[in-house]
Amino acid sequence: MSKSDIRRLDREIHKATAKLEAVKRGESWPLNGAERRAMARATVGGSYKVVRGKSTARAEQQIDTTTANAEMRLTAELSALHGEKQRLITEAAREKAAKKASGWW
Repeated sequence: MSKSDIRRLDREIHKATAKLEAVKRGESWPLNGAERRAMARATVGGSYKVVRGKSTARAEQQIDTTTANAEMRLTAELSALHGEKQRLITEAAREKAAKKASGWW
């Protein structure tokens, strides 16, 4: 594997880390479509409850659950990227060792 593949994975890891940090800060840009819809649904439902003078506990719980699911998804993505990077590094080292072993000396 080439260094460009490892660099590409490093960029992806950096992006995934930035997304995870943004979700932890409460930003919505890293959320996917389903998560954004769930957040909007919970926000609208909660605001409706506020107008009616009722408890917003369920809406708050839905928002917290959606945020936790997004964090879990991004953490899993980050773990997969780290695993792939390690596999590429190991494979490159194995190829390099085989190339050296097959030399003249």
